[in-house]
Amino acid sequence: MNRRQLLETGLCSLTALAVGAPARPARAQQWPARNVRIIVPYAAGSATDLVPRVVFDDVSARLGHTFVVENRVGGSTTVGSATVARAEPDGHTILVHSNAILTVPAIQANVPYDPVRDFSGITTLGNVPLVLVVPPQKNIKSVQQLVAAAKAKPGTMNYAAVGVGTPTHLTAERFRLAAGIEAQLVPFKGSPEAMTEVLTGRVDFFFCPVAAGAPLISDGKLIALAVSGSRRAEALPNLPTTVEAGFPNSDFDFWVGAFVPKRTPRDLVDRIHDEIVTAIKGPTMKDKLAALGVEPLVMSPTDFDARVAREAALAIDLAKAAHLAVQ
Repeated sequence: MNRRQLLETGLCSLTALAVGAPARPARAQQWPARNVRIIVPYAAGSATDLVPRVVFDDVSARLGHTFVVENRVGGSTTVGSATVARAEPDGHTILVHSNAILTVPAIQANVPYDPVRDFSGITTLGNVPLVLVVPPQKNIKSVQQLVAAAKAKPGTMNYAAVGVGTPTHLTAERFRLAAGIEAQLVPFKGSPEAMTEVLTGRVDFFFCPVAAGAPLISDGKLIALAVSGSRRAEALPNLPTTVEAGFPNSDFDFWVGAFVPKRTPRDLVDRIHDEIVTAIKGPTMKDKLAALGVEPLVMSPTDFDARVAREAALAIDLAKAAHLAVQ
């Protein structure tokens, strides 16, 4: 075999290997190439802040790269979200947000991002069950009794929520509409402040995170009536959902999820998704999240994008039905 034949044979062999064993795209293989920023549009200490710290600690340890959580608060979470929407679509800036990414634009004007057009969903990280609680001095023991009391004196009942346009706010509004009652919103900066007012009896009811409410429920300082989600909470398995309690279309899920800018290549989205899901399905992650009052929840990027589009439309319809003025 002469030199030319040898070269041709070698080239044919290399081509056959390339065709038979396609390599993963280089951009996904190279991620991460530097520190990754995890933008959280909430103050430190909330569930939406703590969940990514737990999850990305695991990702960081496995990949040997630094993942830095940055709290970018302001504008009812829109400042942090807009930061990621404008970021380079290279996988090194990730947004972790609750479904307030959908509910805030439903009632706030001039939001500097569109949750469907400007972001690609990676996966949900977890579900945050909300429990409907009332103070014992109200002598209300069931959802039916709460609704009856509200209807007996229309316009006199109020409810707590952590901010305006947040999941705790929209959860209460969806329940209120489904139950056909009137109730006045009393917004608070955080769950502790809201909880204090419920405990005193100055606020009639509150859909609070299970982690915050469970100790007070166990001590008899709050009465739990139901959970708001589409399924029962693992931490309170004997408590019905509001739908099971007799109020169709009252369910509202509160989730935390991860997003990247919309122009991020799909292979890179898939790579980030795989690393996050590996962390969430790890042997100790469920217990770590349970300590935060969060139930692990993962979805494919395609399914998550579909859920975001569906729930964004639901939030707009809910805001209109509840006559929540665009501010």
